[in-house]
Amino acid sequence: MNKADSYYKENLYKILNQGYKDENPRPKYKDGTPAHTLFITQVFEEYDISKGEFPITTLRNTAIKTGIKEILWIYQRQSSSLIDAQNMGINWWNEWNIGNDTIGQRYGSTIKKYNLVNETLHNLKVDPFGRRHIINMYQYSDLRETDGLYPCAYECLFSVRKLDGDFYLDLTLNQRSNDYIMAGYINKVQYVALQMMFASHLRYKVGKFCHFVQNLHIYDRHISAAYEIYYREPLKNNPSFYLETNSDFYDINLEDFKIFDIDGIQKINSELEIAI
Repeated sequence: MNKADSYYKENLYKILNQGYKDENPRPKYKDGTPAHTLFITQVFEEYDISKGEFPITTLRNTAIKTGIKEILWIYQRQSSSLIDAQNMGINWWNEWNIGNDTIGQRYGSTIKKYNLVNETLHNLKVDPFGRRHIINMYQYSDLRETDGLYPCAYECLFSVRKLDGDFYLDLTLNQRSNDYIMAGYINKVQYVALQMMFASHLRYKVGKFCHFVQNLHIYDRHISAAYEIYYREPLKNNPSFYLETNSDFYDINLEDFKIFDIDGIQKINSELEIAI
């Protein structure tokens, strides 16, 4: 069982057996029914990418390529346009259209407004051992400016270590809320991809990836899927992906990522209804 499988089973068990039920939830299903969750809080996972530990579970499939496309949409194109997203093959944001074919002043628009990528890359280069390398998309002025879903994976903290003459880039992703069945492992893969892109630009090596989630939850209509995943036997695979380039950040594309050892990983059989 790889590390991601172990975390997945442990967290699913805790949510299903020790989780708390929310009250008066904001999300609803398409039929208008309130989308309740079982949840646990303050969940932390750690992977050392430099040692071959990847946050890719073998218990169910992960939309790795589409997840990376979303990172390119948010951080490279710095767009909140759903037309841009759809042209890239990203359709899971369509339900959050605020009425103008955008998701509002959120995500990519916030990255662009505050020049967050360029500032962070510059600071990581000129002051690698600094402790202020932060990208934070939870900007209250932006949240008040338009409607739209508040950022879930909202903050990246970067650190640099020097080991045997090489610089290693570490990333911690902070997330306020995580829909564990729909997006739990997509989010992890996405931000390892972003970490790789930053490391490529800086000519650093990829180090540790850590993920902190304040509220990790399963929606009530996903409970059967959660049990299906929990009772599956993990494969012996050790899935991974790598960025096979030393390109600048804005020159990297999806084809530069190479994915390995995902054969045999199955989809979930249970029907999944999205909560909006």
